[in-house]
Amino acid sequence: MLADTRPHHRFDSSGRHRRSPLPDRNPELDSEKDNSVEFGQRHASNQRSSFLGFEMETELVWNNWDLGRESTKTLIIRNTQPKLQRVSFRPPLSKYFTSLARQKIVLSPGISFSIPVTFKPLNRCDYEDTIEFQGRNDTFQVLLRAPVPCHAIEVPDSVLMPLCAVQQITQTTFMLKNVSKLTTFFHWEYSQPFMLSPEKGYLKPDQELNISVAFHPQEALIHQQPVSCRFGTQADNLEGCCAVLLQGIAKHPYLQFKTQTHQTGSDHIPVLDFGGVAVGQTFHSHFEIYNPSPVPVWFTLSRFPGGIPLLGSVFGCDLTSAEVPPGASVKAATSFTPTTVNSTSVEYLSVLFKGAINTSLLKLNGKGLGPQVLMSSSIVDFGIVEPEQAVTHAVELVNSSLAEAVFQWDIDCCGYSVFSIQPAGGSVPPQSHITLNVTYKPRQPILHYRRVACLILHRKPVYLNLIGNCLSEKPFKQLILESSNIHETDQEQDSVACVAVTPMFEYFLSCLSGKDPLSASPLLSVVPSEVVFNQKLYTLPKNLNSQKPITVTNHSKIKLRLEWTAGPDLSFSVSPLFCELPPLKSTSFRLTYCPKQLNTLHGVQMECFAYPMDSDQCNGSVLPSCVTVRAIGHSYEPGKKLSVPQCSLGPRLVEFPPVNIASYRSILLQNKGNLPLTFHLNPEHDQELSKATSLVMVPSCGLISPHSHQILSLRTIPTEDSPKEGFNVQLHLNASKCTEKLAVISKSECPCVSFEGEGKLRFNPTAVFSLTRRLHHIRNLSRQVLWFQWRIPEQNQGLISVEPDTGVLQPNERLGQMWSFTPLEEKTYTFKPILTISLMQFPDYDNLHLPLEVAGAGCIGYIQAEEAVTEVKDVLVGRCQTISIPVINKSQCTVSFCVTVEQKLLDKGVCDPNIDQCALQVHNERMTIASNSTALLQSTITPHHKAQYMWIISYQTINANSSLSSAKLLCKIRAKGVYPTLQISDVCGRGSLSQCSKKHLWRLLSLNHLNESLQCSPCPTELTYATPTRHSLNHTPPVFTKAIVNISFSAAPLNSEPSTVMLMLNNPGTIPVEWAFLFPEDQQLDLEFWAETGEFSGTELYQMKVQDNHLFNVTPRSGRLMASQQRAVTFTYSHDFPGTDRFPVLLKISYGREIMLTFQGITVEVERPYLHFASSTHVFASVATGDCNPPKQMYQLFNRGAVPVQYEVDKAVFSQIQDENFNHPVLICLNPDGEIPPGEAAMLKWVFSPLEAKLYQMDIPIHVINGESTIVRFEGCGINSLTQNLSMSNHCTDVSLLPCWQREPFSEKPIFLSEDSVDFGGIVVSSQLSKMLFLNNNTHDRVLFEWVLPKQNNQPQVLEIFPNRGGLSPGETAPLVLTLLATKYPTHYQFDLICKITSEAAFSQYNLAVQKMEEDRERLKHEFTITDKAPKENKVVLTEKTLPPIRSSNDCNTVRSLSTTGSRVERRALRKLAGIQKDPESPKPCLLSLCVTAQSYGLLEFLTQSPDQLTCQYRPNQPDKTKSQNIYKESSTAQGIKKDISFHVVTLLLRDILEDAAIVDDLILESVPDTYKILETPSSWPSPEPASSNNTEPQKLDEKSVCVSEDGAIKLKPVRPELAHLTEQVLLCTLQNLMMEVIRGELDPTLHPRTIILPSSAR
Repeated sequence: MLADTRPHHRFDSSGRHRRSPLPDRNPELDSEKDNSVEFGQRHASNQRSSFLGFEMETELVWNNWDLGRESTKTLIIRNTQPKLQRVSFRPPLSKYFTSLARQKIVLSPGISFSIPVTFKPLNRCDYEDTIEFQGRNDTFQVLLRAPVPCHAIEVPDSVLMPLCAVQQITQTTFMLKNVSKLTTFFHWEYSQPFMLSPEKGYLKPDQELNISVAFHPQEALIHQQPVSCRFGTQADNLEGCCAVLLQGIAKHPYLQFKTQTHQTGSDHIPVLDFGGVAVGQTFHSHFEIYNPSPVPVWFTLSRFPGGIPLLGSVFGCDLTSAEVPPGASVKAATSFTPTTVNSTSVEYLSVLFKGAINTSLLKLNGKGLGPQVLMSSSIVDFGIVEPEQAVTHAVELVNSSLAEAVFQWDIDCCGYSVFSIQPAGGSVPPQSHITLNVTYKPRQPILHYRRVACLILHRKPVYLNLIGNCLSEKPFKQLILESSNIHETDQEQDSVACVAVTPMFEYFLSCLSGKDPLSASPLLSVVPSEVVFNQKLYTLPKNLNSQKPITVTNHSKIKLRLEWTAGPDLSFSVSPLFCELPPLKSTSFRLTYCPKQLNTLHGVQMECFAYPMDSDQCNGSVLPSCVTVRAIGHSYEPGKKLSVPQCSLGPRLVEFPPVNIASYRSILLQNKGNLPLTFHLNPEHDQELSKATSLVMVPSCGLISPHSHQILSLRTIPTEDSPKEGFNVQLHLNASKCTEKLAVISKSECPCVSFEGEGKLRFNPTAVFSLTRRLHHIRNLSRQVLWFQWRIPEQNQGLISVEPDTGVLQPNERLGQMWSFTPLEEKTYTFKPILTISLMQFPDYDNLHLPLEVAGAGCIGYIQAEEAVTEVKDVLVGRCQTISIPVINKSQCTVSFCVTVEQKLLDKGVCDPNIDQCALQVHNERMTIASNSTALLQSTITPHHKAQYMWIISYQTINANSSLSSAKLLCKIRAKGVYPTLQISDVCGRGSLSQCSKKHLWRLLSLNHLNESLQCSPCPTELTYATPTRHSLNHTPPVFTKAIVNISFSAAPLNSEPSTVMLMLNNPGTIPVEWAFLFPEDQQLDLEFWAETGEFSGTELYQMKVQDNHLFNVTPRSGRLMASQQRAVTFTYSHDFPGTDRFPVLLKISYGREIMLTFQGITVEVERPYLHFASSTHVFASVATGDCNPPKQMYQLFNRGAVPVQYEVDKAVFSQIQDENFNHPVLICLNPDGEIPPGEAAMLKWVFSPLEAKLYQMDIPIHVINGESTIVRFEGCGINSLTQNLSMSNHCTDVSLLPCWQREPFSEKPIFLSEDSVDFGGIVVSSQLSKMLFLNNNTHDRVLFEWVLPKQNNQPQVLEIFPNRGGLSPGETAPLVLTLLATKYPTHYQFDLICKITSEAAFSQYNLAVQKMEEDRERLKHEFTITDKAPKENKVVLTEKTLPPIRSSNDCNTVRSLSTTGSRVERRALRKLAGIQKDPESPKPCLLSLCVTAQSYGLLEFLTQSPDQLTCQYRPNQPDKTKSQNIYKESSTAQGIKKDISFHVVTLLLRDILEDAAIVDDLILESVPDTYKILETPSSWPSPEPASSNNTEPQKLDEKSVCVSEDGAIKLKPVRPELAHLTEQVLLCTLQNLMMEVIRGELDPTLHPRTIILPSSAR
């Protein structure tokens, strides 16, 4: 795998680090002599620089040089200037570097010059020299350097290893290169978890070597480790060193099992259930091993340790180990082959891999199914049959199981029995049946009865009762009656036998006869029951036979008659064939084996019937008894090789239950050859069989026909002495050395159950009365099914419990049990429950009792929130917001709790209709938090109302019985339900409204009403459509809101500039706001053409006209504002049609308000005089009754027409009002008539003097000459006294709501004021008050500004602004001082100041155009043109000066009069002259509006209301009247000149004093630092003059300037106004300079006062 390496770095033996360039380098860049140069330094030499217009390399470096060998490099110098340059060249000074001789180099622009430099070293040392170039004004040098050759290698900066699993290994490689010309030895120094190979070695010059890096992490961390590589000349002397940063990330591997059914057990382990599978059959399935981790995992699959059966597992798997890539899976095939019927097999597979945190298990589960065989009839009665007559009946053998049933009848079907069944053996398919033919062929006239066993593999045998009568001596009817009772007799016998005798026990009893040690002697027995003949003959003479005795014993008290069934031509015979046997006696018979053919195998089962001689002694029973003898033999000649048997034995491993009780198993011996097969088990000659004395196999000998089988039944009683590994039983075949081995395990074991945790169970500390659960595993390590039950002492049953407490454990099964612990008090508990184990199949077996040690502790649990009060951001009403509350459990136990929420509304007067529905919903009201941990309580807030919510969250711990404890406070949550809202924060006029002040625009657009409407909550109808939606079928959409706001665009003449208003939309809330201005067409659904009716009302037609002609426009119409974000929106009204226009526009806020905006605009005819009134009502400020000097108040009239307007206020109304108020002038207009120029406003001055404390409403007509009259209602309120504070003196409520500071101007206003409105508040009459503003220029051009002050109609100017004109550079800020000079009469001041902003470049261009025009006009006054009417080729044009004009006349008129006479050429010249004399258009300025308001009060009134603010008022010294009149008569120009002269003189004097070195030295050397303190003197005292240098004492005040009153108070004499005015100007300039330094950041006014050094005379 290739390494992820960073850029390569080079290191030399001196420890220097060199950055390597890109590996792909053009070899043509270096000459052949440069091959020995170290590449990193070559890269450094290629760095070119420019000196004095010449480009060249800064240095030349020789690397890897040899002694005595010359090496040449070329220095190229190139002229980069566009002119010819000369430079002097000085060669190197040392003898080791040689170059051209000293010379001057002349280079044309772009031409290069090559200077060869040769280096020839003589000693092994470092060489340095320089080449000097001298230009016209300066010199520069090029460094020549040749360091000693050294070792250098190249390694990467870092190597990133592939992602690796913990305790596993990943590998990668990186390149180590020797970049020097020396053989370099290297040695790596590293530590775990990284390993490098090869660790050491050497590199020839320019040789590369791949270094292998192995990453073997032991922890899941990000590993970063620098490894060092030491290198040098010899392996034991490595002086150089470099480092490579190795980086690797280790992750924990993880594998999990996946099955098709995704079934899991009680302990959440995946289960692969095979279901029921027939014994001996194999069922295949598969599972997957999935790797969800990001690293590949190599694993091994094995069985979970412990509990593996002795015979091995019945489960198989084809996968033992593999590697799983990340995110992939490996499929494994598994199989299940059961060996025991009705047994459940359980096995666990575990996947093992390095670095695993826990073990992944897979449970394999399967059940062995056996056949379920039934007979269609358990009795076959053949009736009376004649001798040698054969009768056949059919019987069905039914298999109802899913497993195949292998059966065999235990009867001889070769002629040695009167009964025969065909087929005698075979198999029954699952859930099927076969038909058996039962034949009865008697040879003797007797009654036959035999109970035949049908052996079933892996099942108990099934018996069939066969009855036949052959010419009995008894009457026929009596035999039938007796035969009819066979069923009842057989059932009674079976019912009695079921108690003590099982079918398998009965079968062994019939086969073993009297030799069975486990049963009592039967009524009739035969010994031996199995006979084996092993004759060895060379020839077979006639009448030669082999005989063996057979003994039959009568154990009853009844005399019996014995009769053998035999055929005359068969190989086996018994003699005598019949006899009588007295009670409790025995008799012997001879069993003769007389084979008829050599080299053959023979086997037979002979039967003997016993009849009672006296039926009265047998209690009326007439059924005979039957005993059998099994015999085998062979007739092979000596030396004759017996045939090798072809057979199979299964299963070869037989395991008996580990219980000391007789158990049965069955095996199948199949003859797969074409020859008969005999088998024989000889316990006497089998030493292994002698170890198990209780092992019995029936039949122990027999003959198996070709392609047939024999079911062998085994019985044993397991003992503890039996070997654990079992023993082998040899089955001899064909009386030869051929054997079949059978492994038998018959060992008795005690039940064994293992506990997880070594028999100890520990509970974590648990809260009192709460419940803790713990999973604990038990496992059945025995080979038998166990039944378990937990027994907990009665006194502990309320404290601990377990589920399940009873159940069944299959062999090898691992069961998870859930234990519960509930402490009742704060203490430590210890319990010892008992697990009782018993055998499932043998309930009477002794039980096993196992104790388990259980311990736990009870403690007090509590929780708390991370924050007692959580403040949540504002939430949109009706919307959801999810919050997470960190809850901490600092107790030592796990706490389960339930939370409850109580809701409160903090806003007074707010009634939430959904108060019953809590706005805070907790996701999980019941939670559990572990000890010393934190959990998040997820909740959703859905406010239903615009209000401040508070939720009190309490918790109650959950007890074990699901009851709750007392509630405790957890935390409080505060949130506010809000609607998205907007606010108009600023307004600006453009076009026809550019001269309107902000206050006037605020009133025109009803912005106060609009803001109030925006702050209100929406009604439900407004939320019909939460977002802008097309919903109307009409051209006039329905209105869902009651909020209607009139937006007036004022008026303007026809075809004038559009009235444009820019509103600054601000989002004052904390949630985003989406808004849209919807025109009627934006709310209408798009209908098909056929759906349009074509009939429109007058309103619809008018709206269509407005929309088609774009009379009203809004840009942009929609947008989105984040919290505290603002955006400008432009409203435009075009004056294209005369008249009044109205248009509805819906302001829609998504999930918020809907406000209907009625746009109104007026377009005035050009010749129509028109006054525009923003409102028909005007409210005066409240005035106190009895006020002798009521204030003057203002009212503005606006002329929005194109012609001057003469107005007149109806004076007759004043007389009427005066008459109604006892001849008291309540309202007086000081300027009732006048003329207003176009586009300007007039200020009407009013005096409102109430007589009573009431509200006055006066309708005053205002007439327009040759125009319309308008009635305006003036309202004023009289009050008893002015109780309001001066801060509330501003009577204009809308002005107080205007934005003051311009924090973020409009994008179209790059030049803006720091404040758009200034309110001086209340001041004293005849006082002066100043405020400072700042004018900012954010453009990239210099601009000029000029202030236009309002006209005062031959009265002194009330407002002053300094400077009133000037220029601003880009980014500059200019300070402005606005001064208000209050008059002697109380007045409410209201002014609109206009600042004209003009680009200096445009203004300069305009001045040049005006100057050129004046020059042309002056030239035309003295020149004229004479045109010759001669032919064109002789045309001569003469220009002469004219005489001075005789009389003055208009130039245009002169031109017009001359243009009517003269030739065509003259007229053309005159028209050209008229075009030249057209005046250039001046640049249109940008207008800024400043609204100024104030209110002046009389001195006594001001002292009465706000005496503490009198000290803030400044009243300049007033000179006498005569002098003030003279000063007033002087021109303003002269006053300005005098003021400037005085100002500059004082400034120069102060500067000279500060720049005097003697004074400065005196202040520094002779002064002692002291903190300046203001003298505690009256503020009206003048500051003392500084003392002279000869007098060290402070100078006293002049006695002439101080006078003492009678009461001892000190009074100062008045100061001359000129001096006071000059002092004010100096102080004002000082303050302005300080403010500018603060604005620029040069001065911090918040710093601690500095120490001021006073002169020694002042101390």
